[in-house]
Amino acid sequence: MKFSIENDNNIIVFSFKEKSLGADIAPEIKAKVLIEAQPDIKGLIFDIANVESLDSSGLGAFLLAHRTLREHSIPVIIVSASKFVQSLMTMTQIDQLFKFYETVDSAKDFINKQVL
Repeated sequence: MKFSIENDNNIIVFSFKEKSLGADIAPEIKAKVLIEAQPDIKGLIFDIANVESLDSSGLGAFLLAHRTLREHSIPVIIVSASKFVQSLMTMTQIDQLFKFYETVDSAKDFINKQVL
């Protein structure tokens, strides 16, 4: 599998094993996002430490998670984004929709503090 999904106390973590996040994997990610992004979760984390590049399809998967969860005020967090991915998100202004953290643990800490 090109990614894994972990549910840690209602915090969903997508961890990607591929260097590229594009049209070949995006439909599968989107399908899993729709399954996991439910109103009873605390937050959703995309751990993209291994991702070196992504295209509009990959960005679309992140945007789907944001659109699905924003009405419930559930955070979508991107962890360990490379400089290329960060600059791409900044250029497209998508970075304004997400929180960014360096580690999954720090993202989980943020989510758990929001729930209190």
